[in-house]
Amino acid sequence: MSKYSNVAHYQDFSELEKIISGSNNEYDTEKIRSAYEFAEKSHGDQRRVSGIPYILHPTSVACIVAELGMDEDSICAALLHDVVEDTDVSLPEITKMFGADVAKLCDGVTKISKIPYSTKEEQQAENIRKMLIAMADDIRVIIIKLADRLHNMRTMDVMPEQKRRDKSVENMQVFAPIAHRLGIKTIKEELEDRSLQYLDPIGYEEIEQAIMLKEGERERFIEDIKSQILDRTKDTIKNVYISGRVKSINSIYRKTFMRNQNIDQIFDVFAVRVIVDTVPDCYNVLGVVHDVFKPIPNRFKDYISMPKPNMYQSLHTTVLDKNAIPFEVQIRTWDMHYTAEYGIAAHWKYKLGMGSNSKAGKSVSENIEKLKSMILDQLEEEDATDIARNIRNDFAENDVYVFTPKGDVMSLPRGSTPIDLAYLIHTQVGHRMVGAKINNKIVPIDYILKTGDICEIITHKEEHPNRAWIDICKTASAKSKIRQWFKHEKRDENIVEGKAMIEREFKRQGMNLTEDEYPEFFKSISIKKQYNTLDDFYAAVGYGGIQLWKIMPRLKEEYQKTYAKDIENITVPQAPVKRTKASSGVVIEGNDDVLVKFSNCCNPLPGDEIIGYITRGYGVSIHKRNCTNVPKDVSRCEEPERWINCYWEDEVGEAFRSTLQITAADRTGLLADVTIKLSTMHIFIHSLNSRELKTGRAVVTVTIDVMGKNHLRGVISKLSDINGIEEIKRL
Repeated sequence: MSKYSNVAHYQDFSELEKIISGSNNEYDTEKIRSAYEFAEKSHGDQRRVSGIPYILHPTSVACIVAELGMDEDSICAALLHDVVEDTDVSLPEITKMFGADVAKLCDGVTKISKIPYSTKEEQQAENIRKMLIAMADDIRVIIIKLADRLHNMRTMDVMPEQKRRDKSVENMQVFAPIAHRLGIKTIKEELEDRSLQYLDPIGYEEIEQAIMLKEGERERFIEDIKSQILDRTKDTIKNVYISGRVKSINSIYRKTFMRNQNIDQIFDVFAVRVIVDTVPDCYNVLGVVHDVFKPIPNRFKDYISMPKPNMYQSLHTTVLDKNAIPFEVQIRTWDMHYTAEYGIAAHWKYKLGMGSNSKAGKSVSENIEKLKSMILDQLEEEDATDIARNIRNDFAENDVYVFTPKGDVMSLPRGSTPIDLAYLIHTQVGHRMVGAKINNKIVPIDYILKTGDICEIITHKEEHPNRAWIDICKTASAKSKIRQWFKHEKRDENIVEGKAMIEREFKRQGMNLTEDEYPEFFKSISIKKQYNTLDDFYAAVGYGGIQLWKIMPRLKEEYQKTYAKDIENITVPQAPVKRTKASSGVVIEGNDDVLVKFSNCCNPLPGDEIIGYITRGYGVSIHKRNCTNVPKDVSRCEEPERWINCYWEDEVGEAFRSTLQITAADRTGLLADVTIKLSTMHIFIHSLNSRELKTGRAVVTVTIDVMGKNHLRGVISKLSDINGIEEIKRL
């Protein structure tokens, strides 16, 4: 029997009335009934693909919304959410009959279906963008949309296989992460499990069967644990409620199939949940659990004192019973339990002002504002297709918790860097960042933050962001703020850079256009739909708002159609792979468009005399001519034909890594002085470390980006001005 077999696929209005009457909320039942009758009349004889009357879908969605405890306008909007899209009814009619709030919610949930887009992916991305814009204005939009998507997944069996898979992927990438960030666990887990059922039906069935086989064993196990805890708490702690739960199938799937583990190796497949009245009782129960059962080291988490970003609070501990069987215990209050299951929806009354002065009400309001801020950061992307990736990154459930020097706890997505933390603290902290300390030690700015790190951001009032940070930081918020700085502060520079990038790519592709032809060419493919002028478009390319490789297929297609119908061999660049060094700027004698990589042994810079070595399968490796790995006389070495002449272009235009070794008198503040000096020169630092010598000196090794040999000489000259510097040499 399926885990969700008891979930009703379709619910009629009588069931909605039962949910409303059994709720503690006060509803305008006449308004809700009017919305239902209007929806029923508007949909008329329309039917779902399965043949079921269409009206049963919106009533089922309204039931889910009501079960979450939402307000009457949300329930009305759930009943009416398909009326505007699928019937002749207009939004002004909805506004006139049910009010502006209901109409606004309906519009936010409605898809963009009447606007032509060049690809299905672009239309899907714009649907998500519209939904997020509405969500940032009113968080109820996404709660209705989640209920709509959940019911669609419950009835997805009748749809074609490809559509089931497409919707399931979208759930995993967009809707489940949003449900997680909203804290609505019931919807998140069911969306993930039902999506997994279509994406990997065999894996889903294997896990489901394994869980069902253990069902009787689990019930006996839970009863035994329950009796042991109740025996120890009955005289000291009142109203202890204990239940057992099974981890979601998708969660087990990730830990078994994705980590190549057996289901028996997972500690918390089966867990015991203890619910009590007060926070002190939570910690008292924890003491009892650790006294009765043996705790497993490093498996305790206190989400009460450090709640998750979605407001989740509980104590988690994994222990062993007398037979050495591991199991997880979750301990929480009833308020925490409702929040864990229903998230923001559980406290909707605070949002409506019914207790907004309470601590819980303020907490909900703060979380809603934080969520809206995160949503708006997603919308800064010019390329809508990046939004889903940003949501998956920023709303994922694998967070890390980092401390500031003042003891504040900051939550970031796993994989975040000090840059992300700086921008999370404040935009100006990010803009003025020059470095970071982790646990009082300076680290490179691409350091990956870990839970428990104490991170201090080093700032300088004259500093500003570096373009390379966009590729280093993890969160859409940080990327957006960096782009916005360059967008507003470096417009002229962005225009020049963007135009140059386009011209270089066109030249490389053999697409020959005069400067006078550019405006008409870009206008013909509507590439400037969100830009007022061509300069706005150039600037967006320059600061990274538009990724050139993504729009090149459209540019190529239009060019071939309008200007060069006889050209067949124009190639479209692929998505760039993140590189540690630039791979352009070198001319290979006798070869065009060959893969170039720079050797780690000598790190050649523009201005150095260089030579190339033809590798097997990895293109041409570029070395300094005096590198120890280059034969003095290549004509007499083995395989001389693999050594090839090459030289630098006149204008390279890209940064290269170079490592410097600085010897100086050891003193306090040496590393900080080096960091600040490099930052004032706008030099990007990849890594920075030091070691003490017995002679009272210190050796600082720093890897930086420079534009060439002459640029490096200038950097070395300015570093030499630092007090105590004795020698600087290039490694």
